[in-house]
Amino acid sequence: MREQSGAEWPEIVSAALVGTDRRPPSDPAGGGDPAVELLERAAVETVRRRAGQRPGTGEPLPPAPAEDRPAVPRAAADRLARILGGEHARLLPEWLAEAARRGLRVPPHLLPELLDHAAKDRSIRPHVTALAGRRGRWLATIHDHPWPFLDKEPTTPPPAPADREVPGSGTPGRADHVGPGAVVVPGSAEPGGPGRDGLVGPSMPGEAGSGRRPGDSDGGGDSGDAGTDGAIGAGEAEVWRLGTQGDRVAYLAGLRMVDPEGALRLLARGWEREGPDDRAVLLGVLEDGLSAGDEPFLEAALDDRRREVRQAAADLLTRLPGSRLGERMAERGRRCLRPSGGRIAVVPPESCDAGMARDGVRAAPPRGTGERSWWLQQVVARTPLRVWAEVFGVPPDILVGMKIVDWGREVRAGWVRAAVLQRDPAWARALFAVDPLAELLAVLRPAEQEALAADFVARHPVDGQLIMVLGGAAAPWGPALTRAVLHKILDVAGTQPWNLGELIRLAGERADPAQHQAAAGLSPEPPVQEVAAVLRYRSDMLKELS
Repeated sequence: MREQSGAEWPEIVSAALVGTDRRPPSDPAGGGDPAVELLERAAVETVRRRAGQRPGTGEPLPPAPAEDRPAVPRAAADRLARILGGEHARLLPEWLAEAARRGLRVPPHLLPELLDHAAKDRSIRPHVTALAGRRGRWLATIHDHPWPFLDKEPTTPPPAPADREVPGSGTPGRADHVGPGAVVVPGSAEPGGPGRDGLVGPSMPGEAGSGRRPGDSDGGGDSGDAGTDGAIGAGEAEVWRLGTQGDRVAYLAGLRMVDPEGALRLLARGWEREGPDDRAVLLGVLEDGLSAGDEPFLEAALDDRRREVRQAAADLLTRLPGSRLGERMAERGRRCLRPSGGRIAVVPPESCDAGMARDGVRAAPPRGTGERSWWLQQVVARTPLRVWAEVFGVPPDILVGMKIVDWGREVRAGWVRAAVLQRDPAWARALFAVDPLAELLAVLRPAEQEALAADFVARHPVDGQLIMVLGGAAAPWGPALTRAVLHKILDVAGTQPWNLGELIRLAGERADPAQHQAAAGLSPEPPVQEVAAVLRYRSDMLKELS
């Protein structure tokens, strides 16, 4: 074969693309098969290119910092390796949550495989990134690392409430006093005079700047300002000023738990400098400790250019009793629903005006949903639930059973969304009685969730709805719900054993693992013993982490 030069590579590629029949190799050797000749030339050229490359230059990576948290015990690490390898793989989230709760970290040799799992499963990322420890923060600084979520999730656990001192109280815990000073609205560095709608401070700014990235010196709130809140030390201010998005969210959430007003002031001071993605995430932190003092800030955020920010602000204002958004939606809701001879008459909105859009009603419906249907659902969802007792004069358990002349599906969907948004147990209880939905259970206390779920299991066949309801019940299940599910498994095992797979898996994963002996002693039937075996596995797993 003749000697080749780098100039031949384009010729080889071109011939491969169009085929050797149309473009045979020039100067073929020995009259052999042109296709074989072309492949041989390509192989030689490939080896020549690899062998002839000069090694690149670069800077060595700085060493990973020393860890400040202990690694999980050896037995726990070994079990994690087996779980990552497929042994009871669905228990991975529970292992991660328990390890993170105990302030542990994953040994370095398991980090790459665990991070690969988190790259595919968004739900485990917060725990995985926290368990990665300081090495996780170090990995986040590497250019083009394969786990971009490390830049978004907190790599350290949020501050514990007991570790902070409530400003002015001298004791740790949640602040329950009214702090001094006016509320600062977005875009205002200091309390200001009356703005639009009687709010304090200027109007909400549009999207300003290119956003803050870790390492910028002028991030959301500077260290000097942070120090004036009393609950923020110099080291913590650096986390707020220079940390990743996840670290800043965790820091703000920790401050919000002990000093809600201080957290609001800190967020408001740097609001203009926050990027649009950061604004949407940080705004959600205000859910904890939500009060009337947050309303001016949230009202102004309704004018943000980013839809996610507006929606987050509208959701929080919907949850806030007595908010001005709630009163505006109450007026719209009364126009849509009214009593008519013992029934509910419905008049959906004719249009979605600018005021409705500002208050969180999205104009464009999802595919397959009519505009008026979509607007009606949203108006009902954002109307304070107390309004319907005033309009119809009956409690929720009676109201949800009343005949709706038209648009019944939309009205009930709006009520469900309202019960979840406003965290109203009476409405969640009434709606669950007529339409058992898992999302309604989340509004209720765990004991009531368990009672309702156990009753539903006893009278409902094994189907998709049963699985959804059980998935919504708070874990770990107590004895009553666990017994109800195990008895359901026994009832169905003799007639429909093929229908039990998901129910068995759910029982093994969500029942209290301390009940493994009781489950094993209930019946020798294989499905029950399978549940008991998973509960015993989980019990051992949690003991290894203790």
